[in-house]
Amino acid sequence: MALDGCGVVCKYILFIFNLIFAVVGIALLGLGLWLRFSNSTRGIFEIQELNSSTFVIGVTVLIVLGSVMLIVVSFGDYGACSEKTCALQVFSGLVAFLAGLEIVIGVLAYSKSDEVGLRIAEFYSSLYALYVSSGGDPAIGVILTFIHNALHCCGVTGVKVIEIAQKTCPKPDGFMEHLVMPNCPLTIATTFDSKASLVMGLFVGTEVLLIIALICSSILVKKIRLAVSSPHYIILTTSTPALANPPPSASTSYPYLDQDPVIFTPLTVANIPVPHA
Repeated sequence: MALDGCGVVCKYILFIFNLIFAVVGIALLGLGLWLRFSNSTRGIFEIQELNSSTFVIGVTVLIVLGSVMLIVVSFGDYGACSEKTCALQVFSGLVAFLAGLEIVIGVLAYSKSDEVGLRIAEFYSSLYALYVSSGGDPAIGVILTFIHNALHCCGVTGVKVIEIAQKTCPKPDGFMEHLVMPNCPLTIATTFDSKASLVMGLFVGTEVLLIIALICSSILVKKIRLAVSSPHYIILTTSTPALANPPPSASTSYPYLDQDPVIFTPLTVANIPVPHA
């Protein structure tokens, strides 16, 4: 289907957006499923008293969010690549829902940044306890290494001499950090409390991406409908074979046309027979 320049640009923007969404969705879903069904963490979900803990809620959010993102990507890629308006409309509805939900979560996270920081610090403490109890699970170690390097902290104590997870700690910046580094629970709590505006900026940036995807999807739907409803013309040229070879003359094909024409006398009113009752 022929699209104009604006439609093609929107199509490629949706493709890039869905690619980013697919990578993030697969990462979140994979992490959530691994934390849910791993041998070292499966027992937490089987204990009734721990079903409402922050760790269980966090893992559930990862699985649900990753699944929703992959569903959105499926409709978006199918609608953009196949130019199906129905799939693009479903994609637009899901993106609008995610945009509205993110606004609510962003406002709550900004207004209750101290509580959010404590919850995330509690989630980190659960991961750290699982790492210690499992004897240094390499998969959990990868997650702890990512958190430690992102926040530049080291375990729950910060003292590298006695820290059990010191292998996952980042390189010290100065001489004092060879002995003591910031501990992660306190760093997480203070980061979300002191840098609430930065967290809000992250939500705003994601919201802008969702709005751009929503606008591009709406424009692409209009362009597809316009391309379908526009008439298609066939341009005829004078070099067609039918016009290049003229038909034979009428006298050759129909020789009897050379005879004298037969003249019929028109009927008058008097000559027209009238039926009798």
